[in-house]
Amino acid sequence: MHADHLHADRARLSPPSRRLRARARRENFPVALRVLPARHREHLLVLYSFARTVDDLGDTAGGDRLALLDDVACEIDRIYDGRDPRTPLFRAVGRTVAACALPREPFDRLVQANRRDQVVTRYRTFDDLLDYCSLSAEPVGRLVLGVFGQGADGDTLRASDRICAALQVLEHCQDVAEDVRVGRIYLPTEDLTRFGVAERDLSAPRADTAVRALVALQVQRAVRMLDEGHPLLGTLSGAARVAV
Repeated sequence: MHADHLHADRARLSPPSRRLRARARRENFPVALRVLPARHREHLLVLYSFARTVDDLGDTAGGDRLALLDDVACEIDRIYDGRDPRTPLFRAVGRTVAACALPREPFDRLVQANRRDQVVTRYRTFDDLLDYCSLSAEPVGRLVLGVFGQGADGDTLRASDRICAALQVLEHCQDVAEDVRVGRIYLPTEDLTRFGVAERDLSAPRADTAVRALVALQVQRAVRMLDEGHPLLGTLSGAARVAV
């Protein structure tokens, strides 16, 4: 692990802090409902802290972001190799992994999503965007299901994946202007061409008819995906159903 990188960002790699807990309350979705059992809430907050921290390293960290993400991968290595992680956040992640028997793949995929963000700034087709969502969004749902001991069934995982990918698409629709400011466009380029939208149109003070139609298409696709994922609720009960 790169000691200089780790030292520079040690504040980011702490357990669920008051700052992160406050940030969780401002998200568009409930991270850990108070009606859930305390053990589930704590595990969910740890996973949120991991995902939020990795996103921050990939989006806003100074210096070599790929090296910082390599640091994260090294901490994951330590967890799954049975060694003690070097940072407080990953020691908390390790405890959650052990308590819930969480697989490694979702953590690796979240890191890979942020690596991709460093080198890919456009997506040609909606299928290309969904491939990115398989890294950036679907793993979150799988980890949440794992906290409740769910997700071993293939149909359950597929339904969860559709819901999480849909939510990611909706977030991209919400954050179009914000993403453009950092040089990223997640709306498919073939759809921009289809509606006659230039990239500069996405940062205009007001969205014109073409931009609204472009975004509406992505929303319609996301709604269909949410409908496809809706059977997930029928497979869950108790705290897992409440959380999802």
